[in-house]
Amino acid sequence: MGVRGLQGFVGSTCPHICTVVNLRDLAERHRSQHPGCPPTVVVDAMCCLRYWYTPESWVCGGQWREYFSALQTFIRVFAEAGIKLVFFFDGVVEQGKRAEWARRRHKNSREISRIFQHIKSRGQQPGRHMFFIPPGLALFTRLALKALGQEAHCTLREADYEVAAHGLGDGCLGVLGEDTDYLIYNTCPYLSIRELCLDTLDTVVLCRQRLCECLRLSLPDLPLLACLLGNDIVPEGMFESFRYKCLSSYTSKREGPGTRGNTILAVAQHISEVLRLHQGEKRLEDMLPLGPNRALFYKGVTSYLLPGQTSPWVFQESQSKTLDKQILSTCPDPSSQQEVLTCPDPHNKHEVTMVSDLGILEVAKAQHVQGESYLVYGVMSSGEVECSNTLEDELDQALPSQAFVYRPVRQRVYALLLGDSGDSACGPAREAKEVKEWFVYAGNPLKYPDLVRPLPMSIPGGMPSLTTLWLSREPGVQARRVDVFLACFNLSSMSEDLQAIEGPLRALCCLLTYLFVQVDTLGLEDLCALTAQALCLPEKSTAHLVDLQLDHINPRAVQLGSLFVRGLTTLAFVNSACGFPLDGSDFMPWNVFDGKLFHQKYLQSEKGCSVEALLEQNVSRLTQFHSLKSVVVKACLREGRHIGSRQHWGSYPTGQWTRQGSRSQRMSSRCGRPGRGQPWMDQGPGSRQHERDQWRSPVSSSR
Repeated sequence: MGVRGLQGFVGSTCPHICTVVNLRDLAERHRSQHPGCPPTVVVDAMCCLRYWYTPESWVCGGQWREYFSALQTFIRVFAEAGIKLVFFFDGVVEQGKRAEWARRRHKNSREISRIFQHIKSRGQQPGRHMFFIPPGLALFTRLALKALGQEAHCTLREADYEVAAHGLGDGCLGVLGEDTDYLIYNTCPYLSIRELCLDTLDTVVLCRQRLCECLRLSLPDLPLLACLLGNDIVPEGMFESFRYKCLSSYTSKREGPGTRGNTILAVAQHISEVLRLHQGEKRLEDMLPLGPNRALFYKGVTSYLLPGQTSPWVFQESQSKTLDKQILSTCPDPSSQQEVLTCPDPHNKHEVTMVSDLGILEVAKAQHVQGESYLVYGVMSSGEVECSNTLEDELDQALPSQAFVYRPVRQRVYALLLGDSGDSACGPAREAKEVKEWFVYAGNPLKYPDLVRPLPMSIPGGMPSLTTLWLSREPGVQARRVDVFLACFNLSSMSEDLQAIEGPLRALCCLLTYLFVQVDTLGLEDLCALTAQALCLPEKSTAHLVDLQLDHINPRAVQLGSLFVRGLTTLAFVNSACGFPLDGSDFMPWNVFDGKLFHQKYLQSEKGCSVEALLEQNVSRLTQFHSLKSVVVKACLREGRHIGSRQHWGSYPTGQWTRQGSRSQRMSSRCGRPGRGQPWMDQGPGSRQHERDQWRSPVSSSR
């Protein structure tokens, strides 16, 4: 993230820009100088996830109770110092950064492959040097912070911009994060989360003024420097030859190899001694080799300008014309460093959204900004959603990717949010009624999104409007919300059966039923392990979970744990789309899932331990277990799905599933092991944009 090479340059060439500060002292000084104005720290939450996740175990799906406790401690320490925290989470991937997003996802996929190689060869979790955040960590961190009474927001554009803009407000001590873009923005001081000592509240502040002195630049020059070096908007390769020329001139006057640090110094020298010489006489594009990338470059420079700020390097007239008359279209190949410009249709300048009811769209936007909903606003505003990497083994696809397991649910939610064709927004872009999904799974090149159509669903009494679901206080509406919720999971037939389940366990029951209907390769041992860990978890202390030790790590259990947690994020999506019919705490992972505890129950179940042993001889849990199991098994049988023991399948399960619309259709055992010669990504009604024929499955081609 941030400016290429700048972090290393600061550490090696000009470490004096880093100064240790104590946040308690800063807060006390602020209160004495500004009584009545509470000291505030703006937190880039996405930069802090790795810092916050302190549990030793991470590969089993997440130690959520431990993590929740760590967040509580973090908040308490700042509260005791009288410092208010405001958290920001990424709420959108801007189109100009989609290629960079895809590049990072591919890098993550390679890291995940190495993680599974380690587990298979050693039977243990890799060290922290291979740490990969548990699935859903960003979402559940936001929901945890809100549950703890904190102010947490989702952004409408790239998070670093909104964080920096908020940092201009009164009382802001600094921005807490780990992104060199905060050295470029002209905002409050940049505080390092990586260097934060929570016990003392000491950290390092990186001074942009000292950076300017080191580079002989002024503050307004920093956005220009960032773009010439390369950042998340301007590809590093765009100015490679330019930087080489600067470096050649710089090193010809100095001894030493052409290091990255010298490159930064050389570009800074060119700005201060060459570009500034003609500043005001020539436009920037006349002094730089911008070529066809002119609009992209100006987009990069102006992206650092916060409200009310201007750049001396961009003529306002030129800036306005460039950004208004040209739009950037990133090349579909993430590995390409080229950018192309296209001119929009001058008769179609209005903002395109997926729904025509702008009032309900504003409600969705407000819920998004306040961090209350998940994915809903993205579907309704742009018709685009994304999901990052999950711990899935690309070399063993006996378990399907979560991207496809939960796709039918998402499709039904799309139908709910977008309505029928008559309720859809006008124009050719909306007639297709397809949502662009950027989901990471084995074999997906992420060059184009999957185009996924909404899946109609039948609701008893008809489909209520979003206005009714989200805003109505009329009696009986809550029951309608529950009906729609169940319909999204295609579980309307089990409405009465759920009455036998205790309220807090109903969300878990829905998720388990959906999973076992959808995935034939799940067996009775899996159901017992998932259910037992959820029932045993409430009575476990955080200390007990910390001390829990595992004999070894099973790669299949790793993937199943991640698949289950992604199911919890799907519950959050459906719940927010349906007007929150369920209490969100019922499916927060710190209440229903612990990675190590699940892994323990999984290993015990694989060995053939009795249900009583899995439930630790607790009679009350046994009653709950049989009630849950009975409802799940009964619902699966209605769909023609018999949950059998995996031990009877031999080494591998013999079923294979495919999907047409919303149903799982069992195929005979002669089809062979799932995932061999028939990748899971081919299952499902989505199609590939621009590669429709290549990626369309036999099932989906009948649409």
